[in-house]
Amino acid sequence: MPDMVITDPRLARIYDAFDGERHDLPAYLGIIEELGARRVLDIGCGTGCLAVRLAERGIEVVGVDPSGASVAVARTKEHAGKITWVVGGVDAAPDMAADLAVMTGNVAQVFGSDESWHHTLDAIHARLRPGGHLVFETRRPARKAWVDWAKSEPVTLDIPGIGAVREILDVTEVALPFVSFRHTYHFPDGETRTEDSRLRFRDEDELRASLTARGYRVVDVREAPDRPGREFVFIAERISSPTGDMHRP
Repeated sequence: MPDMVITDPRLARIYDAFDGERHDLPAYLGIIEELGARRVLDIGCGTGCLAVRLAERGIEVVGVDPSGASVAVARTKEHAGKITWVVGGVDAAPDMAADLAVMTGNVAQVFGSDESWHHTLDAIHARLRPGGHLVFETRRPARKAWVDWAKSEPVTLDIPGIGAVREILDVTEVALPFVSFRHTYHFPDGETRTEDSRLRFRDEDELRASLTARGYRVVDVREAPDRPGREFVFIAERISSPTGDMHRP
């Protein structure tokens, strides 16, 4: 399911069902183990799918998301009590000298303007220890994921305690580098709820340049193992001095 920022508590409660098995998470767990991270900042943590898996492994986690509805769902999960949950943007996260910051689920594409993206990179930089890493994924613009979205058929899931919920995805505008879309959900009680989203598609060179300018060194750009050819997975290291010309926190 494409990214959306959830504002509706009823939609937050069904998000995990429509998001599926999260086959992307084992790759992130592998990278976190590879880098030896023991303190992790999970940005755009949503309903906490990655955060609780990390907490289960004894890793210290701070989960940050602007959606209070999503964080409320996350707090109900096993191991949630071991995690520090923050409702808000990265600026709301504590100073923590994290070993690693992570953005799964293409969260990086939610930051539409250059200003918001650069500000987010700055805020993450301030919360990483020197030599700490930022890991995130983002869709390859050349793959044109929105073409597949426009062809997608409605999906109906029988959700325990709720019943059959029907999801319809509509691409509402393609004005590159932005793509807008709407999720519509029909509930068995006759109620309909919608969420509108807009994502920005950045190419590899643009992302490399932005990271370098904000005080990171790009260590690697990998494939997403579960979606080969569809996404970039960036691994960037925090360096002690930025090369950009904007004030740093």
